[in-house]
Amino acid sequence: MHELTIHLKTHSGTPLYEQIYSYIKENIREGKIVCGEKLPSTRSLCSYLEVSRSTVELAYGQLLSEGYIESVPCRGFFVAQVDDLLHLEAAPARSKERKEEKKGKPAFRYDFSPSGVDLRSFPYNAWRRLSREVLSDDRTELFRLGDPKGEYAFRSAICRYLYQARGVNCSPDQVVVGAGSDYLLMLLCSLLGRGRVIAVEDPTYKQAYRLFRSQSCDVRPIAMDGKGMAVELLRASGADTAYVTPSHQYPTGIVMPIRRRMELLGWAQEREDRYIVEDDYDSEFRYRGKPIPALQGYDAKGKVIYLGTFSKSIAPAIRLSYMVLPEPLCEAFDRKLGFISSTVSKVDQLIMCRFIEEGYYERHLNKTRALYRGRHDQLIAGLKGLAGECRISGENAGVHLLLHFADGRTEQELIGTAAAHGIRVYGLSDYVVGERQKEAVILLGYANMPEEKIREACAILEKIWKKS
Repeated sequence: MHELTIHLKTHSGTPLYEQIYSYIKENIREGKIVCGEKLPSTRSLCSYLEVSRSTVELAYGQLLSEGYIESVPCRGFFVAQVDDLLHLEAAPARSKERKEEKKGKPAFRYDFSPSGVDLRSFPYNAWRRLSREVLSDDRTELFRLGDPKGEYAFRSAICRYLYQARGVNCSPDQVVVGAGSDYLLMLLCSLLGRGRVIAVEDPTYKQAYRLFRSQSCDVRPIAMDGKGMAVELLRASGADTAYVTPSHQYPTGIVMPIRRRMELLGWAQEREDRYIVEDDYDSEFRYRGKPIPALQGYDAKGKVIYLGTFSKSIAPAIRLSYMVLPEPLCEAFDRKLGFISSTVSKVDQLIMCRFIEEGYYERHLNKTRALYRGRHDQLIAGLKGLAGECRISGENAGVHLLLHFADGRTEQELIGTAAAHGIRVYGLSDYVVGERQKEAVILLGYANMPEEKIREACAILEKIWKKS
């Protein structure tokens, strides 16, 4: 059994349970406490440290939920196998450092990536257990080709979740499961037919823009106002399909109000061949007010094609996305694309199905929301010193916000100054398809940055970006 020599700071502002948790976690991450080692019981550790037993139980509970330790009935607590976790955390950083070194550029100490996901909060223990249970069923059916749309049980679980969380009305027959949103968008282009005229918000999610163009679609950027895609400009564009992100526009963070949503639905209902593609990519993360129901929930005429993904809320490597088709398109899908096998294995689908049904997904979302909200609040607080230099927008949802500079500085200037001090930030112009915006706008993502690093980076940004 590993002995824990923890020097607690009783007068510190950090709770005692958090000091115990941090000490054990860092020792595991550094290899000082290795996989399989037994930890002291909560009773013996609380006696040794002279703290309450509940304090130690809180620390162990946090380590359990994050997958650093495992509880073995009647035996105690043991260090879990965390090589995969450490690899997931370290590999992207190492890879980026190598790329930067090859280009002759220094690696960034701080990266405000707007597409980051916190992998440390993932419940690895639960995922491992569910994986073992699914595979231990010893059913040869698991390894046969399944339904082209995805396993029925998984699609049913998705329907129940979407109805409760997003107000989406659908049946399992309307759901198509695919390995990532890119694949589903390609399927959709094949379903609707080549040569569609697709309107996209400008600025927009560039991956969708490039994909539509690669599928021989005529893609037309539509400027936005403060409420989202301008419907009059959409109508004048001649588009028959509109790709929108109404719950949290990417990348501006605009939340489309109900009146604009109704106008958009009205546009779609004007012609039989018009559709709206609603990409609800990160609707789980909202920090003010109640969640905004999905546009699909207001659709009574079968005009909205709904896209969602688990990659943003769980991990990018879990390539599980889904598309909800309007009922009129389901028959066409079966006729035109029913011969294509599902791109997601039955095993992965059934693991995720149990992950949802047994409540792990909801608990993970609640934990992640709290984590991101703490980082969001820390970033807002850290940017107060720049209040006279810029204004903030898009801060009420998602995992990034925007800084608007109207003092004549360019995005390249702001990005270059930050890079010279080891901080990577992103410009809104990278997402613009049509006419460039006049003011400099910087994106700051916070999902993959601990609060301490956010605080450090903000202090540096204040020094280098503040004019006076």
